[in-house]
Amino acid sequence: QVQLVESGGGLVQAGGSLRLSCAASGSIFSIHDMGWYRLAPGKQRERVALITGGGITNYADSVKGRFTISRDNAKNTVYLQMNSLKPEDTAVYYCNVLGNTRWRTFDSWGQGTQVTVSS
Repeated sequence: QVQLVESGGGLVQAGGSLRLSCAASGSIFSIHDMGWYRLAPGKQRERVALITGGGITNYADSVKGRFTISRDNAKNTVYLQMNSLKPEDTAVYYCNVLGNTRWRTFDSWGQGTQVTVSS
């Protein structure tokens, strides 16, 4: 069983910054890809950023140059630094982690954290 705990969401004015964190715990043997997704009312879920086990990153066009994903492998934690926030970034943000326990692969999701950007 692998659990993800997110933190760092909140309310911020346009142009501001927030940093999201997602810590994985449980019977983890290895972690591969770690990512952040968001879901806004009336929209489809969007992958915001991804970081592979090798440190390769990928971003949605809508956040390139503003958001930075990083990971701390020693802490099994992934971060999302969000700068120059816009009202259209308002959404519930979810982390996703792919990896292995000693017995199986896992594909776990965080509980979601609300990010609200006011204009």
